[in-house]
Amino acid sequence: MRCPPISFHKQNNILFIRSFMILLLSCMTIRINLCFSSNYSSLKTLSVDGNFTFDDVHHAAKDFGNRFQFLPFAVLHPRSVSDIATTIKHIWQMGPHSKLTVAARGHGHSLQGQAQVHGGLVINMESLQEPKMHVHAGNYPYIDVSGGELWINILHESLKYGLAPKSWTDYLHLTVGGTLSNAGISGQAFRHGPQISNVYQLEVVTGKGEVLNCSEHQNSDLFYSVLGGLGQFGIITRARISLEPAPDMVKWIRILYSDFSTFSRDQEVLISAENSFDYVEGFVIINRTGLLNNWRSSFNPQDPIQASQFESDGRTLFCLELAKYFNTDKMDATNEEVMILLSQLRYIPSTLFLSEVPYIEFLDRVHVSEVKLRSKGLWEVPHPWLNLLVPKSKIHNFAEEVFGNIFTNTSNGPVLIYPVKKSKWDNRTSAVIPEEDIFYLVAFLSSAVPSSTGTDGLEHILYQNRRILEFCGAARLGFKQYLPHYTTQEDWQAHFGPQWEVFVQRKSAYDPLAILAPGQRIFQKAIPFS
Repeated sequence: MRCPPISFHKQNNILFIRSFMILLLSCMTIRINLCFSSNYSSLKTLSVDGNFTFDDVHHAAKDFGNRFQFLPFAVLHPRSVSDIATTIKHIWQMGPHSKLTVAARGHGHSLQGQAQVHGGLVINMESLQEPKMHVHAGNYPYIDVSGGELWINILHESLKYGLAPKSWTDYLHLTVGGTLSNAGISGQAFRHGPQISNVYQLEVVTGKGEVLNCSEHQNSDLFYSVLGGLGQFGIITRARISLEPAPDMVKWIRILYSDFSTFSRDQEVLISAENSFDYVEGFVIINRTGLLNNWRSSFNPQDPIQASQFESDGRTLFCLELAKYFNTDKMDATNEEVMILLSQLRYIPSTLFLSEVPYIEFLDRVHVSEVKLRSKGLWEVPHPWLNLLVPKSKIHNFAEEVFGNIFTNTSNGPVLIYPVKKSKWDNRTSAVIPEEDIFYLVAFLSSAVPSSTGTDGLEHILYQNRRILEFCGAARLGFKQYLPHYTTQEDWQAHFGPQWEVFVQRKSAYDPLAILAPGQRIFQKAIPFS
């Protein structure tokens, strides 16, 4: 009896394998379709004041970073806090076998898909219509706002009462829930701390669908968990924000330094002085010419003749941006105070530029740049930003290497560098900062030109970012990332350090199925946290 040829067996094996793979893929497709069908049916039956969208969901798969796109299964447009609680409780009750996860999306300003979710549910927080903003004046004024409210709207509303929040971010078209889930830092942080240090109370929907009020004295563990918690423990649906009397005007100043040591010393003097400016930020200018001419539309040089003779010659320069708030009836006293403060600083004398603008114009200054960039089609481009918190004792090592050897051009976007004080941060929150009393925010706010393969292209900027991070790690600078992004739990564990165990315990308490904020890539649903 003759054996079949070997090629015949091979063909049979190939046919078998091919048939098996087709059957396997068919089963997987059926299972996925059944899963989506089940999710669709179950969400569709929920009674909510708002509505679900299942078709037009592409807008929820993009963000300001413009680098990641994760398409959700559905988008909830809530009108009430009850809509959010009902939906999350429903997903919680579906148990660990359901793959549905939930991302709260504010104004879409996340950088690396943190507010996105692949195949899950995005909650459009800007649709939340309650509570209405309400200002409470008195000895300890505050404003109650929705977690989906924009800070610019809070500013407009509180100014009607002559009040304003104390702490800001540089860009105001962000939601309350978004910034409080991170920290919220700007040039006022040295005085008032970040935004998370200026909150009296929160309303939070946990990963179990519970609606809880929390503060320093009520559900305090949840309160501090959520502040700076990267959305891991609950969705902020209401916040009570501390207010202070608002000024009318701002004395806005820019001065230049050619020496980093002098520049950093002056910043540290200003943030440590009892009487100082109200806002202190620095930024780095590398390989730029015609710099002062670019300022003259908004700022006036104190000595126009001297200023006209200043040449940057492509040097690395450091700009100190300062602001003093005042009311118009105190203008003369403010001018005198500003000159006394400036006399203590060691900047290049010919580079003193001043301006006076309304308070609201100063706070919303970045929006002016946004409008210009949008008109040129340069806003919705990739933004591979890198934000670091570097201890004071290491900032000179950092500056020497990064601004001397790695980062050779700042034409791709501003580079901010300014000190803040640890004493203004509450160590009970989830935010992670360096150990030292003073540390610097260093922010590389780059914009990439689409399709470019040069120094303004995405790959080159990402390469620079990697080099900066590698140097910081190798030099053991004790730095932390702000708006952190890691892809493994091991990296997150290193980021949180001694706080990791507390972070895991809080996750287990408030979102045990890991339903919330999967875009942060810290925990995975139905996988143990420890």
